[in-house]
Amino acid sequence: MKFTALIEKSEDGWYVGQLEELPAVLSQGKTIEELKANLLDALPLFLETNKELTSINYTNRMVVRE
Repeated sequence: MKFTALIEKSEDGWYVGQLEELPAVLSQGKTIEELKANLLDALPLFLETNKELTSINYTNRMVVRE
């Protein structure tokens, strides 16, 4: 799957960005390349956190997981 990074340069010179498709995936970097790498590092953390939160929400419920 391809993702689109929305990137801005902050007033202090850092690049900040988020994934357009998953806006909760945010990061920053001194360069655009560093920012992109940091966004890719943040993506699995975001997915794992969402998985854990969903698991908690479905505790003691009968569900089919496919």
